[in-house]
Amino acid sequence: MSEHVYKTLELTGSSSQSIEDAVSRAIAKASETVRNIQWFSVVETRGHVKDGKVAHWQVTVKIGFTLE
Repeated sequence: MSEHVYKTLELTGSSSQSIEDAVSRAIAKASETVRNIQWFSVVETRGHVKDGKVAHWQVTVKIGFTLE
């Protein structure tokens, strides 16, 4: 395994479906312009409540990618 230098970005994805969907949306959007994404970690999970039910998820993630 070669040694890498990583850079991180912090993003917030949102979804009315699930936490996993919010994470996937954030990573999918980042991958449109960021190359070499290698990992992610969940920093924070929030939600919006409407009429006593979860209406929307917001998940903040850090993504790491290797520098070229």
